Amino acid sequence: MERQPRSSRSNIRRLAAGRLISVTGGAAAFTALNFTVWDKTHSPATQALSLLLTFGVAGILGPFAGALGDRFDRRKVMIASEAVSATVFLAMAFAHSPAWLIGIAFVAAIVELPFFSASRAAIPNLIDADDQLAWANSLVTIGVHAGIAVGPVIGGALLALVGPSWVFGLNAATFLVSLVLTLSIRGRFQRDAQEHEEHVGLAAGLTFLWRDRVLRRMSAAWLVFLLGMGIGMVADAPLAESFGAGEMGYALLIACWGTGSVLGSAAGRWMTPKTEPRWLVFGAFGISAAAFGVGIAPLFPMVLVCLFLMGLADGFTIVAENGIMQRRTPDAVRSRAMAAFEAVLSFGLAVAYLLAGPVLSAVGPQGGYVVGGISAMLAATALAPLMRLRREAHETDADTPEVERYTSAEELDSVVVPTAERRPA
Repeated sequence: MERQPRSSRSNIRRLAAGRLISVTGGAAAFTALNFTVWDKTHSPATQALSLLLTFGVAGILGPFAGALGDRFDRRKVMIASEAVSATVFLAMAFAHSPAWLIGIAFVAAIVELPFFSASRAAIPNLIDADDQLAWANSLVTIGVHAGIAVGPVIGGALLALVGPSWVFGLNAATFLVSLVLTLSIRGRFQRDAQEHEEHVGLAAGLTFLWRDRVLRRMSAAWLVFLLGMGIGMVADAPLAESFGAGEMGYALLIACWGTGSVLGSAAGRWMTPKTEPRWLVFGAFGISAAAFGVGIAPLFPMVLVCLFLMGLADGFTIVAENGIMQRRTPDAVRSRAMAAFEAVLSFGLAVAYLLAGPVLSAVGPQGGYVVGGISAMLAATALAPLMRLRREAHETDADTPEVERYTSAEELDSVVVPTAERRPA
């Protein structure tokens, strides 16, 4: 019997709920991992290795994961990714040595990748109309960032109460809940067989990013952004310590950023194709200003306020970035393009983690945020020309979503018209 489609809003809510649950569990698990590795080794090098393998190098393998979302049924790819992730995190519950924990966490980070790229690529197909895309991206991003904000607090509390093994086991259960929610989604995750023969191979996503001048500019700008802001991420724990705030202060840093990002993502639901570039640039400059604020703040409460504002601006940029990428990328290559974009960012993050030790030793944790502010300012400046980006009206079939109008990078480039007379609506 053929599955009957649910309403698009119901499907997106289920996807967002699954993201909230699994990201909360994942954030709790990685908090437990990082604390346990530090507690067992007290080695900055081992701690950096853990971060590098889970948040840096693993993402560089994204193009391989993205190919799965374009070649196979995205719904099946998402379900398989969640099932394998649950199994791997359950295995972590029985590991005790730092080497085994880091190794299994590296595998867990890899098997999660297909879900990320496939789910983001599926969103334009799960909605009924293009004007729902900002709302859908906003809701899913809220789920992700709320999980990032709440997960570490839950992980820290459970770590103290029951130990890391239970945290890892609980995270495995959250993936199973997310899997059930994915199974309940009834809709089209991708278009039918495509004729885009030019989009073949694992490198198709990266090739597409390079050929499209808007996405190329975005990729380069965010790479520069993370080269500095990644150092700021490593500076968080030393930053809390430098103000005498301890573990609670560290938790507050994450909570304030997470709360701001949730609110920023929520505001993104009112973005339109014409306003997304403005919010992208505005958010990037906002992150830069907030990072400089952290770098010069004389009191810890001021640091918390700046991180809240940074999260707010970051929420704006993520919703805008997703909308721009989804609209400019044909369905046949969308999952690989999303994964390639994440791989570029992961490369920047990996380099930042390698540089963080000597940089923080030289300038201190607040100086690390100043470095992040400089890189964010450079990125925002590089993104500023996108303020001229607007969409041209095209006559299309009523049944054809606006996000499916373009089938090649050349057609996409025609959207950007370099004339001084263009003004955002």
